[in-house]
Amino acid sequence: MKKPLVGALFTVLLLGAGIAPATAATGHDAAATDTVKTKLSPKAVNFAGTVALSNCSGSVVRTPSSQPSDPALVLSNGHCMESGFPGPGEVVFNQPSTRSFTLLNASGSGVGTLRASKIAYGTMTDTDISVYQLTRTYAQIESSYGIKALELNTAHPVQGTAITVVSGYWKRTYACNVDGFVYRLKEGEWTWKDSVRYTSACQTIGGTSGSPVIDNATGKVVAVNNTGNEDGQQCTDNNPCEVDESGNVTVRQGINYAQETYGIVPCIGTGNKFDLNRPGCALPKP
Repeated sequence: MKKPLVGALFTVLLLGAGIAPATAATGHDAAATDTVKTKLSPKAVNFAGTVALSNCSGSVVRTPSSQPSDPALVLSNGHCMESGFPGPGEVVFNQPSTRSFTLLNASGSGVGTLRASKIAYGTMTDTDISVYQLTRTYAQIESSYGIKALELNTAHPVQGTAITVVSGYWKRTYACNVDGFVYRLKEGEWTWKDSVRYTSACQTIGGTSGSPVIDNATGKVVAVNNTGNEDGQQCTDNNPCEVDESGNVTVRQGINYAQETYGIVPCIGTGNKFDLNRPGCALPKP
């Protein structure tokens, strides 16, 4: 997990240091990204529906049952919330927010500003997610900008799947495959369950935290990008380690990870409202 980017000086430092995981960084413009995307992503995954936060990436998302009249939702990481990193066991639920997001079109150009009304849900326990409710509906966003929300997949990701990590912050994509799944991913004081491990081609960097991980074949969101092991250290900040069911620890320097998102879907009910008591909802409760 990368600390959110703050200020131009910090960005320059990141770029100069060549930092390599989850929170990106070569400042590729959209045109350059499109060239890479065309070569690496067979389904031509693009930036439509992604957003840039002040310090991270994100995306406008919907569940299969979301309605055009529902207030839209933005997905990012728990560690990208403006309130700071939630501690172990902490859950942010229906907290007022006026955070703004820059909405991107297919080519990566900013086409408008969206604003939150609240953080509907956020945590770094078991997973690393934040979901903001916006002041505008899906229908209003599509009418104004011609952009539809990305749909959250309802099933567990599959090993070997071709995926693209789409960073709205850097307007850059990363194409690779799902290498496997991690029983427990530990980083500092946080532990995440059943995390997605990328193959080595996805060298995400500072600023890509919160990027949607898109299944190239379906165009649906299967995970949210969040961390990677930078220095080869074991279980420290910015150096997550893998722990198997027997307690064995594995360190993979330079490998990056994401948190699955299918588990969010059962927790969202009518009107796009989070209901943590809905059947099948296993997200941590406040």
